Amino acid sequence: MRRLLIMLFALCLLPALAAAAETMPQVGQMAPGFKLQDQNGHWKSLDQYRGQWLVLYFYVKDFTPGCTTELRNYRDDYAALRKEGAQVLAISIGSVKSHAAFAMKYHAPFPMLADTNLKVAKEYGDGVLISRNGMKYAARTTFIIAPNGHIAKIYTDVNPANNPHQVLIELPKL
Repeated sequence: MRRLLIMLFALCLLPALAAAAETMPQVGQMAPGFKLQDQNGHWKSLDQYRGQWLVLYFYVKDFTPGCTTELRNYRDDYAALRKEGAQVLAISIGSVKSHAAFAMKYHAPFPMLADTNLKVAKEYGDGVLISRNGMKYAARTTFIIAPNGHIAKIYTDVNPANNPHQVLIELPKL
């Protein structure tokens, strides 16, 4: 009887666990599409980058220490990433106006997209959209998207000081 109860409990629990695991797209799957405004008010979509490598990094908030470090490091590695054939896009839930000030202050050479309605962060999964103490934000997560639109690599729990360099090392191997 005990074994039967355990098995029934596991059968009830497995679909919930599987659904939670599926919320973040996985390597090999198509990257969720998006259309967002950048810091200059220009619309950017995933489709615009078809045919080239794309580094899509989610960050927490403009002007925070970790996010400033990450932006600076992506900025400093941008020429090398472009040499490898990759474009870079940064996404957070901040406003276009906030992204514009952040990009200007730190000379971001790539688009910084405003996901103000949280739609894109939600589509990229529970690991990306975080809710704590009633506040929602995009967690530091990086996706490398292949020219065919499939996800080639995912970095979760990103270290903002190291992630741009990790991506630069990994890109030629993909």
